[in-house]
Amino acid sequence: MSYNQKMYGLGSKRSIIREIFEYSKTRAAEIGAENVYDFSLGNPSVPAPCEVNDTIRELLDTQSSVLLHGYTSAQGDAGVRGIIADRINARFGVGISPNLIYMTCGAAASLSICLKALVEDGAEDECIVFAPFFTEYRVFIENAGAKIVVSQPLEKTFQIDVCDLESKITPKTKAIIVNSPNNPSGVVYSEETVKALCELLERKSAEYGKPIYLIADEPYRELVYSGVEVPYLMNYYDNTLVCYSYSKSLSLPGERIGYIAVSPKMADGTNIYLAVCGAGRSLGYVCAPSLFQQVIARCIDAKVNVEAYKENRDILYDNLTAFGYECVKPDGAFYLFVKALEDDAYKFFERAKKHEILVVPCDDFGVSGYVRIAYCTDKSRVEGALPAFRALAEEYGRI
Repeated sequence: MSYNQKMYGLGSKRSIIREIFEYSKTRAAEIGAENVYDFSLGNPSVPAPCEVNDTIRELLDTQSSVLLHGYTSAQGDAGVRGIIADRINARFGVGISPNLIYMTCGAAASLSICLKALVEDGAEDECIVFAPFFTEYRVFIENAGAKIVVSQPLEKTFQIDVCDLESKITPKTKAIIVNSPNNPSGVVYSEETVKALCELLERKSAEYGKPIYLIADEPYRELVYSGVEVPYLMNYYDNTLVCYSYSKSLSLPGERIGYIAVSPKMADGTNIYLAVCGAGRSLGYVCAPSLFQQVIARCIDAKVNVEAYKENRDILYDNLTAFGYECVKPDGAFYLFVKALEDDAYKFFERAKKHEILVVPCDDFGVSGYVRIAYCTDKSRVEGALPAFRALAEEYGRI
């Protein structure tokens, strides 16, 4: 063969989420979009804050094309990184400098860069993820040259099972990815959970005589309900890298803008940051989109309407549990993690499809027997799907 078979495999078979999304578009063309209850893709339905569009117009009208469309420094515009560092320090008090911020093309680039910076060639490094986990973690980890190791959660709550995690940590463990609020469960890891996690990592790092790094994947940090607090991991564990994206916090998934923040308390943090810079260079992720670097710097305090997501969550959760479904009530993000009404989530998915309900079977997320419902959609679609969810539950004798 004259091409990379592994890359061919990734390109020839889309993720289950994308496959369902493509089916949805085809089905919508056949019977009308209003008749397809597509809950597959985490594409924000809440519009970007007004100041985002206003800022784009103002920048285009007042700033030079060099600033908006030219190259920035490889790691990002210094002024933008300064504004982000100031915002982090104001919120979390970690004392980070702009020289530990690296601008990226969204969360996927952030994660890929961090893993490339940490995983050593030929070292047989391992990276632990907590089920349920975003399916692309496997792709990012394996592409960096590491082995993915899955830690199973506590039943019912889906908090981290620290005992299970301890059984998975070995001298080969290089990093652990923490995603809170979690995709696909919507669970926010409690401060108690975070403290237990970090105490374990401190102990294991000392035992092995080398740091185990935490990579905090935080695209959903701002999407929390009813005053729930998301612990900022840099304040609990020194060897932390934060991967942040504005895809959800400003409803800008298609603009691909985010950053990596390296803890100022990290052992050998300056060199780790330089490794991040080198990894960005090797992967071609230098100079994140210039225009949107400027946009987020000016909209650093803007927020989307989280209450719209909360309303969808409450409608779905209250009705589905009344219909006999078992759900984890999410404290954040915009996903409902629902136990399938039979053991095989794929068979349940196929039966749901007959009612034009499109949900994502979660075996690839590391937990079998569950499906994910992305409720970042119009309220009318959520309400319109309720009779179909009820009819599906009736088929299984739940009503």
